[in-house]
Amino acid sequence: MPETAWQAPQLATNPHECSDKAARVKAMFAAIAKSYDLNNRVHSFGLDQRWRRATVRIAKVMATDDVVDVACGTGDLAEAFLCAGVRSVRGVDFTPEMLEVAREKSERTRPNATLRVEYKEGDATALDLPDACADIVSIAFGIRNVGNTPQALREFFRILRPNGRLVILEFAQPSNPIIRAANRFYTHRIMPSTATWLSRDKSGAYRYLPRSVETYLDRDALAQEVRGAGFVDVTQKTLTFGTCAVTRAIKR
Repeated sequence: MPETAWQAPQLATNPHECSDKAARVKAMFAAIAKSYDLNNRVHSFGLDQRWRRATVRIAKVMATDDVVDVACGTGDLAEAFLCAGVRSVRGVDFTPEMLEVAREKSERTRPNATLRVEYKEGDATALDLPDACADIVSIAFGIRNVGNTPQALREFFRILRPNGRLVILEFAQPSNPIIRAANRFYTHRIMPSTATWLSRDKSGAYRYLPRSVETYLDRDALAQEVRGAGFVDVTQKTLTFGTCAVTRAIKR
């Protein structure tokens, strides 16, 4: 994989149709792991953590819940679930560099914790976990990046227990045309340049980001894919003027 994971030819079309999308995504996250949290806070104006806390609330956690956070990255959502008082949390990601940041951050921010997130390397489309091992499966800003969305959703269904909950936090296209235009200007014209500068990134990550959002499934199509994997009671809640949304579903 070249140093630049995403170049103009891939982004001129649909990056989700690249046959080596998974390898490109992995290389991209390896390149930006160290600056990932900083860019998230700066370019979401601090809202990204609020979105994650909203996702935890929407999951309706209980003290007996075992959580698997897929595409956990640097661990922000996994740690939010842990702070909510669940029984256990496992964070799974296929980029070792992101997991390294997650583990370091956990040890630094919770040095005396008796319960920690268990971080492990793994692929969303082929989880090395037993059937029916989780009460909640979560994924934040990751479903768009997996190599095969239907296969990942089937894996989520497989590892959930009956009555388990799936929660997906992902960027969305605002329905209000004025907000949509403003959001597009920011994500296409401003954020790619400032985020690339801040991270000194050469992978193309922050030019891939807006392109991957606009070419991915819209909310209705994602809900349909979730139902197609066997889930029921699919609901969606938009956040911050529709710039992102949480999809929640149940395994019966």
